[in-house]
Amino acid sequence: MRATWLGLAVVALVLMVGSAAQAAAGDAEWPGWLGPSRDGRSPDHGLLKQWPAEGPKLVWKVDSIGPGWSTVAVTGGRVYTTGNAGDKQMLICLDLDGKEKWRVEQGPKCNHGKYPGARSTPTVDGQRIYVTGGDGLVTCHRAEDGQIIWKRNMAREMGGKVGGWQYAESVLILDNLAIVTPGGRNALVALDKSTGQDVWKSDVSATAGYSSCIVIDDKDARIIVNGSQSGLFAVDAATGRKIWTSDFASPNTANVPTPAYADGHLFWGVGYGKGGICYKVSRAGGAWNFEQAWTTKDLNCHPGNYVVADGRIYGKGRGLTCVDLKSGRTLWSERIGAGQVCWADGMLYVLADSGGVATLVEPSAGGGKVAGRFQVAGEGASWAHPVVIGGRLYLRYDTNLYCFDVKAQ
Repeated sequence: MRATWLGLAVVALVLMVGSAAQAAAGDAEWPGWLGPSRDGRSPDHGLLKQWPAEGPKLVWKVDSIGPGWSTVAVTGGRVYTTGNAGDKQMLICLDLDGKEKWRVEQGPKCNHGKYPGARSTPTVDGQRIYVTGGDGLVTCHRAEDGQIIWKRNMAREMGGKVGGWQYAESVLILDNLAIVTPGGRNALVALDKSTGQDVWKSDVSATAGYSSCIVIDDKDARIIVNGSQSGLFAVDAATGRKIWTSDFASPNTANVPTPAYADGHLFWGVGYGKGGICYKVSRAGGAWNFEQAWTTKDLNCHPGNYVVADGRIYGKGRGLTCVDLKSGRTLWSERIGAGQVCWADGMLYVLADSGGVATLVEPSAGGGKVAGRFQVAGEGASWAHPVVIGGRLYLRYDTNLYCFDVKAQ
């Protein structure tokens, strides 16, 4: 009898641990592009510091999401992404076991012949999901079943102007606003997130690039910053009034990465030999000031991004490169296949631009130590950004979406 009770106790403990792990994964929030703060940093702790030789444990794999480079939003116990199916872009919802809950047509697929994959990562705000299509169609969906609540077209309705690779941004939700970058005479437009109606149009003129907006707060003031084919710009978040512009990296073949802000410094690094630029941002007497601090050629981020942690920028250069945020001094560069980077629990999760090679890196001021490497299957460029949330690593390569367990045991 004692053995029976002991066995039941063990089973109960296992179920409790499993339920707790599932609840933790479900409670974790990564609501859209680059995470909760749009900085590529995960709030997770208690993760593996070394991967097994074969890589972390595979929880599930889905091979039917369609071609694309969008990554995932993970919130409310669901996983959202986009992918192409035929001539349409689809919005797809999975549960935390990788089972498909629903998929709906968002709009036409991006029609750029050489790069037709889905681009926009869904932005989840409570019971609503916001997505951008390559042709400029912005849609708001019900999280319950994906049905469209409203839609607007940035190209046709807003006089949008975008680079040759079409629209790729992820919608920014800020209070009651859904903010998008159509480009053109009114490069940034704020919509009512409930109805899709115009709230304000910025007085900045620019050709839209492929990055997404970030927010900078200073006590009672708030601005929105984005990169474009015409350079960087900042507008007042309440009115859309122009605050500042910079023509860095204009013209360029493609300006893709999203700007990063940390510790009073705004950094933007792009590809095609342009490198990066950093501004010291301050505000006095109600006026914003952007003072150029430094430039570098050592961060040359083509489609990928970079993360800022502990006063250092980590991103793609000649391999994985580390630059001091305040001085711009290059601290190190390692021969690690770099491209897309996520920061979690003091470690870097890196997905190479090609081949689907994922690397776990322990960074320091003196160098980056490889703590694991493995490869996922797919074809073409592996440009989707890794996501670490709820003790899981999500990797998207081509038509495949993988979920790995990266919790420390």
